[in-house]
Amino acid sequence: MSTVITREILDKATELRKLLHRHPELSGREKQTAARIREWLEQQNPDRIIEGLGGHGLAAVFDSGKPGPDLLFRADLDALPIDEINTFDYKSENPGVSHKCGHDGHMAILGGFAMILRERRPRKGKLVLLYQPEEENGQGAAKVIEDDKFEEIKPDYAFALHNLPGFGKKAVIMKKGPFAAASKGMIIRLKGRSSHAAHPEQGNSPVHMMTALISGLMDIPKQKKHYKDFVLLTIIHARLGEVAFGTNPGKGVVMATLRTYRDDDMAILNQKARDLAHELSETHDIGIEISYTEEFPATSNHPDASEFVFEAMERAGVQTEVIEEPFRWSEDFGHFTGAKKGALFGIGAGVDHPSLHNHDYDFPDEILETGISMFYHIADQIVNLK
Repeated sequence: MSTVITREILDKATELRKLLHRHPELSGREKQTAARIREWLEQQNPDRIIEGLGGHGLAAVFDSGKPGPDLLFRADLDALPIDEINTFDYKSENPGVSHKCGHDGHMAILGGFAMILRERRPRKGKLVLLYQPEEENGQGAAKVIEDDKFEEIKPDYAFALHNLPGFGKKAVIMKKGPFAAASKGMIIRLKGRSSHAAHPEQGNSPVHMMTALISGLMDIPKQKKHYKDFVLLTIIHARLGEVAFGTNPGKGVVMATLRTYRDDDMAILNQKARDLAHELSETHDIGIEISYTEEFPATSNHPDASEFVFEAMERAGVQTEVIEEPFRWSEDFGHFTGAKKGALFGIGAGVDHPSLHNHDYDFPDEILETGISMFYHIADQIVNLK
């Protein structure tokens, strides 16, 4: 165990993690979670606490009062609408809601780090611990950054981590450049004209447009000459009319998830999907309405921020794994890496650990120390902790 990270810190961080696990809240509803975090942070004597950031977000500021870089570390507040099947004594007490992405662990890591900062404050600049709302729906980071209160923070550097089942426990997973994919949910609503099923000629069913649209959308990523890197389009839902055997349907909907490693490729992929929908709309005389949900930019690690992570790996003496390909999942921390010198890294949760979002997933407390240690060694390089 590190001399900086005491048994008391690990025990209390574990207690905090289990408390948060028992009381999960969905995106945008993290009021009680934020209250529990505030109570914890007040005990660590930050110079100030900023509340109501982008909703229920809050930040603890440890300010040296001297010139220097401003540094931010982020954890996420929200849980998922998933039933928990685990039977341990700290299982979720909120039916249908649980921390199946490990945000309880991410918050506890930041909480343990706060305990260190109570005794070892920055010698220059300021250090901010941000608890961000609404990561799961991709809206929280943007809301925080756009909040007027974020002007009090304006970090030069931003860091975050995510636990990663499938990798060795306590290993730190890192990559320069693109780390996690951009993604967005595309919803295309089709508006034709219904009629009696006995007289389909009297209506205009979107069935032919829908089949052409699904096929065409799936072909767009195959046009590889238009893209610089990986692109993927997955049809996730389609519905035509209602279950009414006497009716020729007049409406339909097609939903797809678009994923790319680069934001410029996302713009191209999205535009091609829109162009196809409009082209088929004219051909089939079917009205369309296009909307989006769960939009995540690509998370790309800045070279300077990445070097601090790699140096922290050495100082912390952790097992490391440098990946060659970015992850296909998305993280709204990309809003921070797109605006600041930032980096996101992973911590292995165990090769055989249940996957993220599984009903039986639970954050492994054994990796709390690794996360706290990485944050400490990153911060010490930038703001020189006492």
